[in-house]
Amino acid sequence: MSNKCDVIVIGGGISGLSAAKLLVESGLSVIVLEARDRVGGRTFTARNKHVKYVDLGGAYVGPTQNRILRLAKELGVENYKVNEVQRLLHRVKGKSYPFKGPFPPMWNPVAYLDYNNLWRTLDNMGKEIPSDAPWTAPHAEEWDTMTMKELLDKICWTNASKRFATLFVNINVTSEPHEVSALWFLWYVKQCGGTTRIFSTTNGGQERKFVGGSGQISERIMERLEGRVKLQEPVVCIDQSGDSVVVETVHHDVYEAKYVISAIPPVLSLKIHFNPPLPPLRNQLINRVPMGSVIKCMVYYKEPFWRKKDFCGTMIIEDEEAEIGLTLDDTKPDGSVAAIIGFILARKSRRLAHLTKEERQRRICALYAKVLGAEEALHPVHYEEKNWCEEQYSGGCYTAYFPPGIMTQYGRVLRQPVGRIYFAGTETATQWSGYMEGAVQAGERAAREILCSLGRISESEIWKTEPPSMDVPALPITTTFWERNLPSIQGLLRFAGFSALLSSAAAISLFTYRKGLILQK
Repeated sequence: MSNKCDVIVIGGGISGLSAAKLLVESGLSVIVLEARDRVGGRTFTARNKHVKYVDLGGAYVGPTQNRILRLAKELGVENYKVNEVQRLLHRVKGKSYPFKGPFPPMWNPVAYLDYNNLWRTLDNMGKEIPSDAPWTAPHAEEWDTMTMKELLDKICWTNASKRFATLFVNINVTSEPHEVSALWFLWYVKQCGGTTRIFSTTNGGQERKFVGGSGQISERIMERLEGRVKLQEPVVCIDQSGDSVVVETVHHDVYEAKYVISAIPPVLSLKIHFNPPLPPLRNQLINRVPMGSVIKCMVYYKEPFWRKKDFCGTMIIEDEEAEIGLTLDDTKPDGSVAAIIGFILARKSRRLAHLTKEERQRRICALYAKVLGAEEALHPVHYEEKNWCEEQYSGGCYTAYFPPGIMTQYGRVLRQPVGRIYFAGTETATQWSGYMEGAVQAGERAAREILCSLGRISESEIWKTEPPSMDVPALPITTTFWERNLPSIQGLLRFAGFSALLSSAAAISLFTYRKGLILQK
């Protein structure tokens, strides 16, 4: 096959491959250049006799993620529900509390008011932020100069809700509240459907996984692309100073095309030479959006013993000493290969990176034994882990995050083409950015931008709405009357203060009247 084509796609993850697939189906010639020796990017399905298959990277899919569901169905990849039949566990202050539903309940009435106000406030603030242009939100400047920690310090009155909110940030964006812009985080949660949708298993972002692993999606697209994907070809140079775009790899292989799609995390563009140089804002943007930090850990057992105790395998662990912040049942849908997947998040992934694999396994099993109250947790039959912080062609996982001030200053160039280079990757999505769904949306949008530039489609067809999945229906996220109307602690104090003021005023009036100090007409 010639090294000349219509479009070169850089990055063989779900985003780049989605773009390539759409372009090939539209009759264009395409070459995909992938740095690794495999496709899939931040999705990676490992296979061995102990685990059958395991997703070491992106894995979860759920209602409203209609593009990835459509793509998987077309490729013959089925999904199954993550087990949440039994009770979940919330570990706090050294005790485990079973519960049902997306969020652990708060029994202290004051903490409950604070907790309820936290979710309501985050969702209400999110409603002000346009998914496709968060930098245009009415309070964009104010919220972008604030870290999420500063916002939580303003919203939360109790340690209980502040502690849980910190874990909520860690779990969703694998970074710390003090590292991320409040505007960016509020946008991120909003474009995933709000606090309940993003955090939930049932009817939320973690509802399902793919039978056989999510890596199959990229592998099957690669098969369909019939030799158009070149592995172990890290791109080092993109030259668009001539009539065509010339792309060179680290092995000095040269490819030529009319257009390029960059489908890699923004920060990885720093590994590429551009001629002419990137425009100032794009050049600075790629220096300013780091990747999150996470180690995914799968512990395998003889059987799913937690289910016998009426636990589903989900543990939400609030403890600074605990290695893991969140777990989910990772047993296969037929009940075989019993496993619990745990996430070592943000600061903890950095703190525990120096340990050996065996030491991490030992600590995690000891933690599970405590949280589940089960000695069986100390006797795994196998262990797998993946530290995404050491992946040079990802830079981290799940996604890039925006520190304070970056979204309003640089956000508008995120998807802006540079000459004949177009940008995909889940970071550029406007729905479920950070997820496989966002990767598909971004890849297909970048492909349609090129089709529009070639005059094949109109501009109005670039942003295509996706019909809802019939197989994975989305139930609406509802709130009760009390959730919408209960006061915040601040509101309650104001009310109490006002009431006290009224009572004081009434008492003084009565006292002065009785003393005859008020003249009667």
